[in-house]
Amino acid sequence: MTAHATEEMAEDLITILDVEEAVLNGHIIRVEKDDPRGPKYVVAGTALDQQTPVGVVGRFLSNGRYLIITVYEINELEV
Repeated sequence: MTAHATEEMAEDLITILDVEEAVLNGHIIRVEKDDPRGPKYVVAGTALDQQTPVGVVGRFLSNGRYLIITVYEINELEV
């Protein structure tokens, strides 16, 4: 997880458990292929409370790990 993602989590009062829940039980809503470093996957899910919509943006690294770039609470316009 990047420092930026950690900062965004704090701003939106999202915990690491909320991010984990969103990634494990959410779904990919978009793949952004315009970055030369590789595609970014936007995952939409819900926080641990099953009510707060959470967005997670990340990419897969060469070792197969998913690097979380940013995290945010999804507003109604994005869904």
